[in-house]
Amino acid sequence: MPVFHNNTPPDVNVAYYEVPSLPITLPYHRRDYFKIWIIVGESRLHFADKTVYISKDQPAIIFSNPLVPYSFETEDDARWGYWCVFTEQYFRKGERAEGLQESPLFRVGGDNVFFPDKEQFTIFCGLFDKMIAEAASDYVYKHDIIRNYIQLVIHEALKMQPALNGARHRNANERIAAIFTELLERQFPIESPRRTLVLRRAGDYAAALSVHVNHLNFAVREITGKSTTTHIAERIVNEAKALLKHTDWSIADISYCLGFEYPNHFNNFFKKHTAVTPLQFRK
Repeated sequence: MPVFHNNTPPDVNVAYYEVPSLPITLPYHRRDYFKIWIIVGESRLHFADKTVYISKDQPAIIFSNPLVPYSFETEDDARWGYWCVFTEQYFRKGERAEGLQESPLFRVGGDNVFFPDKEQFTIFCGLFDKMIAEAASDYVYKHDIIRNYIQLVIHEALKMQPALNGARHRNANERIAAIFTELLERQFPIESPRRTLVLRRAGDYAAALSVHVNHLNFAVREITGKSTTTHIAERIVNEAKALLKHTDWSIADISYCLGFEYPNHFNNFFKKHTAVTPLQFRK
């Protein structure tokens, strides 16, 4: 049976799981969370730029950035493992916490799947067991300990070589364009006026991909025939139309969640791309 410990605050959750199991329901939006995941069992992870194969005889540990989409596929009824999900805000409460987006393990486009040997696997399982035990305890400083265990998992993984058995795209430009497209779509739909776009400009995507903005623009244009800025603008316009049509949010709220500092900037942007103002479109 699966073991879950949900008496922790909503910005962290850690668990051991077995398959078959009951459905898992977590009180968070998955795009807000980083995830460290141990998989034991034959499976496939599909990322924008690669597919990683996990054999039943070789467990894997995966580090997932909320900006990086992936799909998971398995037919192994004996699958088991651990997962830990947490927000960057939770992780940053540690005194020496570094930015997770800059970590080699969580960086967009980086290597985030590792195959531990038997000794390393034992260490990882032990750290997850300790996190689960702390999460279930009443110790007042348990979250400081959990953060330390997460740090230890990260540092143990940094000692390892990443998995190299992923089937990758044929060339670097195709890979960059694929990840850019996935990152762009990953931000939509916007489900609350309190949620704002994290990546708003071409430079934001270039920084996330750790490439120069000119390199990103060249790759995207070569593969898609359109500039990075054009893709971003078209997607924002489409989302703006959907929000204007299907929600009762104010135009000011829509402008802020789409990354515009002032509503008049949004009005000008929308009219430039549609020939009508947001208010005229809504009416």
